[in-house]
Amino acid sequence: MTPRIDTTTEKKLVGKRLSMSFTDYRIGELWSSFMPKRKEITNNLNNDLISFVVYKPSHFADFKPTNEFEKWATVEVTNFHNVPEEMETYILPSGLYAVFHYTGLSSGSSAFYQYIFSDWLPKSNYLLDDRPHVEILGDKYKNNDPSSEEEVWIPIKVK
Repeated sequence: MTPRIDTTTEKKLVGKRLSMSFTDYRIGELWSSFMPKRKEITNNLNNDLISFVVYKPSHFADFKPTNEFEKWATVEVTNFHNVPEEMETYILPSGLYAVFHYTGLSSGSSAFYQYIFSDWLPKSNYLLDDRPHVEILGDKYKNNDPSSEEEVWIPIKVK
Protein backbone atom coordinates (compact mmCIF):
# COMPACT_ATOMS: atom_id res chain seq x y z
CA MET A 1 0.00 0.00 0.00
CA THR A 2 1.93 2.96 -1.33
CA PRO A 3 0.46 6.42 -0.82
CA ARG A 4 0.70 9.29 -3.21
CA ILE A 5 2.44 12.33 -1.76
CA ASP A 6 0.43 15.49 -2.33
CA THR A 7 0.67 19.13 -1.33
CA THR A 8 -2.71 20.69 -0.69
CA THR A 9 -3.73 24.29 -0.86
CA GLU A 10 -5.60 25.96 1.98
CA LYS A 11 -9.25 24.88 2.18
CA LYS A 12 -12.24 26.72 3.65
CA LEU A 13 -14.52 24.28 5.49
CA VAL A 14 -17.92 24.62 7.14
CA GLY A 15 -19.36 22.03 9.49
CA LYS A 16 -19.68 20.75 13.01
CA ARG A 17 -17.17 19.48 15.57
CA LEU A 18 -17.24 17.33 18.64
CA SER A 19 -14.59 16.42 21.22
CA MET A 20 -14.10 12.69 21.72
CA SER A 21 -11.53 9.97 22.34
CA PHE A 22 -11.06 6.49 20.93
CA THR A 23 -12.65 5.06 24.09
CA ASP A 24 -15.59 7.49 23.77
CA TYR A 25 -15.84 7.59 19.98
CA ARG A 26 -18.91 9.69 19.14
CA ILE A 27 -18.62 9.79 15.36
CA GLY A 28 -22.24 8.70 14.79
CA GLU A 29 -23.46 11.53 16.99
CA LEU A 30 -21.34 14.04 15.06
CA TRP A 31 -22.50 12.98 11.58
CA SER A 32 -26.13 12.61 12.74
CA SER A 33 -26.10 16.24 13.81
CA PHE A 34 -24.32 17.44 10.64
CA MET A 35 -26.10 15.61 7.80
CA PRO A 36 -29.62 17.03 8.28
CA LYS A 37 -28.19 20.58 8.15
CA ARG A 38 -25.75 19.92 5.30
CA LYS A 39 -28.18 21.20 2.65
CA GLU A 40 -28.19 24.60 4.37
CA ILE A 41 -24.61 25.10 3.17
CA THR A 42 -25.19 26.70 -0.22
CA ASN A 43 -21.70 27.51 -1.49
CA ASN A 44 -20.12 24.02 -1.62
CA LEU A 45 -17.21 23.53 -3.99
CA ASN A 46 -18.24 19.90 -4.65
CA ASN A 47 -20.27 17.03 -3.16
CA ASP A 48 -17.41 15.57 -1.08
CA LEU A 49 -17.79 15.25 2.66
CA ILE A 50 -14.61 16.03 4.57
CA SER A 51 -13.98 14.51 7.95
CA PHE A 52 -10.91 15.64 9.83
CA VAL A 53 -9.30 15.37 13.24
CA VAL A 54 -7.33 17.95 15.17
CA TYR A 55 -5.04 16.18 17.63
CA LYS A 56 -3.12 17.85 20.44
CA PRO A 57 0.64 18.00 19.68
CA SER A 58 1.35 15.35 22.34
CA HIS A 59 -1.42 12.96 21.19
CA PHE A 60 0.83 10.43 19.42
CA ALA A 61 3.97 10.93 21.54
CA ASP A 62 2.01 9.94 24.66
CA PHE A 63 -0.75 7.88 23.03
CA LYS A 64 -3.58 6.56 25.16
CA PRO A 65 -7.03 5.58 23.84
CA THR A 66 -8.49 8.10 26.32
CA ASN A 67 -6.63 11.08 24.78
CA GLU A 68 -9.21 13.58 23.58
CA PHE A 69 -9.24 15.10 20.11
CA GLU A 70 -11.55 17.24 18.03
CA LYS A 71 -13.39 15.51 15.16
CA TRP A 72 -15.10 17.56 12.42
CA ALA A 73 -17.77 16.77 9.80
CA THR A 74 -17.53 19.37 7.00
CA VAL A 75 -17.79 20.36 3.36
CA GLU A 76 -15.45 22.64 1.42
CA VAL A 77 -16.88 26.04 0.52
CA THR A 78 -15.93 28.99 -1.67
CA ASN A 79 -16.21 31.49 1.21
CA PHE A 80 -17.58 31.94 4.71
CA HIS A 81 -20.65 34.00 3.74
CA ASN A 82 -23.97 32.68 5.07
CA VAL A 83 -22.65 30.05 7.49
CA PRO A 84 -25.70 28.12 8.75
CA GLU A 85 -26.70 28.46 12.39
CA GLU A 86 -25.04 25.85 14.65
CA MET A 87 -22.17 25.42 12.15
CA GLU A 88 -18.59 26.61 12.40
CA THR A 89 -15.81 27.53 10.01
CA TYR A 90 -12.31 26.11 9.78
CA ILE A 91 -9.39 26.93 7.51
CA LEU A 92 -7.45 23.76 6.74
CA PRO A 93 -3.85 24.89 6.19
CA SER A 94 -1.92 23.92 3.10
CA GLY A 95 0.72 21.27 3.51
CA LEU A 96 2.26 17.95 2.55
CA TYR A 97 0.17 14.79 2.91
CA ALA A 98 0.55 11.06 2.35
CA VAL A 99 -2.72 10.10 0.66
CA PHE A 100 -3.88 6.51 1.14
CA HIS A 101 -6.82 4.83 -0.57
CA TYR A 102 -9.06 2.86 1.81
CA THR A 103 -11.74 0.40 0.74
CA GLY A 104 -14.00 -1.36 3.22
CA LEU A 105 -16.02 -0.97 6.36
CA SER A 106 -14.93 1.57 8.94
CA SER A 107 -14.85 -1.29 11.47
CA GLY A 108 -11.86 -2.72 9.59
CA SER A 109 -9.84 0.48 9.53
CA SER A 110 -7.78 -0.15 12.68
CA ALA A 111 -5.41 -2.54 10.83
CA PHE A 112 -5.14 0.01 8.02
CA TYR A 113 -4.10 2.79 10.42
CA GLN A 114 -1.83 0.41 12.32
CA TYR A 115 0.03 -0.25 9.05
CA ILE A 116 0.38 3.48 8.30
CA PHE A 117 1.73 4.48 11.71
CA SER A 118 3.71 1.34 12.63
CA ASP A 119 5.07 0.25 9.27
CA TRP A 120 4.82 2.79 6.43
CA LEU A 121 5.65 6.00 8.33
CA PRO A 122 8.73 4.72 10.22
CA LYS A 123 10.17 3.26 6.98
CA SER A 124 9.38 6.36 4.89
CA ASN A 125 11.35 9.56 4.40
CA TYR A 126 8.70 11.44 6.39
CA LEU A 127 7.65 12.30 9.92
CA LEU A 128 4.13 12.93 11.15
CA ASP A 129 3.32 16.65 11.04
CA ASP A 130 1.15 18.51 13.55
CA ARG A 131 -1.77 19.37 11.24
CA PRO A 132 -5.24 17.89 10.86
CA HIS A 133 -5.68 14.31 9.64
CA VAL A 134 -8.23 14.28 6.82
CA GLU A 135 -10.64 11.82 5.23
CA ILE A 136 -12.23 12.71 1.89
CA LEU A 137 -15.57 10.92 1.55
CA GLY A 138 -16.28 11.30 -2.17
CA ASP A 139 -18.71 9.75 -4.63
CA LYS A 140 -17.50 6.20 -3.92
CA TYR A 141 -18.03 6.50 -0.16
CA LYS A 142 -20.94 4.37 1.10
CA ASN A 143 -21.50 4.33 4.86
CA ASN A 144 -21.41 0.79 6.33
CA ASP A 145 -20.73 -0.86 2.96
CA PRO A 146 -17.75 -3.19 2.35
CA SER A 147 -17.25 -1.63 -1.11
CA SER A 148 -17.01 1.90 0.32
CA GLU A 149 -13.96 3.92 -0.76
CA GLU A 150 -12.33 7.02 0.68
CA GLU A 151 -9.04 8.89 0.74
CA VAL A 152 -7.12 9.17 4.00
CA TRP A 153 -4.76 12.15 4.18
CA ILE A 154 -1.98 11.87 6.79
CA PRO A 155 -0.02 15.12 7.43
CA ILE A 156 3.70 14.63 6.90
CA LYS A 157 6.97 16.53 6.72
CA VAL A 158 10.35 15.48 5.34
CA LYS A 159 12.70 13.86 7.88
